[in-house]
Amino acid sequence: MKLQHNLGGLEGLDPITPELEVFVEPWEKRIFGIHTAMMALSNHLNSSRPDYKIDQVPTQFKSFWTWGHLRMGAEGIHPFEYFRLRYYEKWLGGISGFFVEEGYITQEELDARTAEILADSAKAEAPLPSGGDAAIDTQVEKYLREGDSPMRSQPAPPKFSVGDKVRIKNVAPGEHSRLPGNLKGHTAEVVKVYEGAFTYFFPTADGIGTPMPVYSLVFHAEDLWDESVTEPNVVYYNDIFEAYVEAA
Repeated sequence: MKLQHNLGGLEGLDPITPELEVFVEPWEKRIFGIHTAMMALSNHLNSSRPDYKIDQVPTQFKSFWTWGHLRMGAEGIHPFEYFRLRYYEKWLGGISGFFVEEGYITQEELDARTAEILADSAKAEAPLPSGGDAAIDTQVEKYLREGDSPMRSQPAPPKFSVGDKVRIKNVAPGEHSRLPGNLKGHTAEVVKVYEGAFTYFFPTADGIGTPMPVYSLVFHAEDLWDESVTEPNVVYYNDIFEAYVEAA
């Protein structure tokens, strides 16, 4: 299992200092904007909720890109690099790798452009290109307002009800997982069954992707961590896809 999937189970990490600024460096705003535009122009939006006529938008971006792809790119980083890099540096690495994999740019072109900008700091502060297509702007603004809902109709009744005791399956995470590693094998109680079913953006090796129920589960802290690092009567809540849950 990658360390990125098991942060809640690690001990001895340095104290975390919360970053109070949303964007620390100017370039972080740009990478956030690029990611947002990629989501707004993703080719899967023809079948999403709400309905987008994405095939009518004159964009040269023809790929499938979601929050899930961004997370998968970050999880694919070497663990040492994952902990070393800042938040938006992980974004930049994942997005850059995706553009190379999809053929929009070669690694050689990316390396050459990176070296050029690093050699001339003025280029790093250059203004964004002007112009562009108004239809693309309209699509991005619509996506920002309306998003891409994961909720779907319920294909089958939930397997569990409020009050049921359940156990988290010990499934291999593969390239990408939405299951915190330190919960595997532990028992919990169902405290809420969310209405409807929820899909994930794409199928993962550990079982999510198709519409399924999602549960809010409550764990006792002493079951997850050593008593020396917990306080009495502390509980921990986590929302979990049904694919990760079995009867206790």
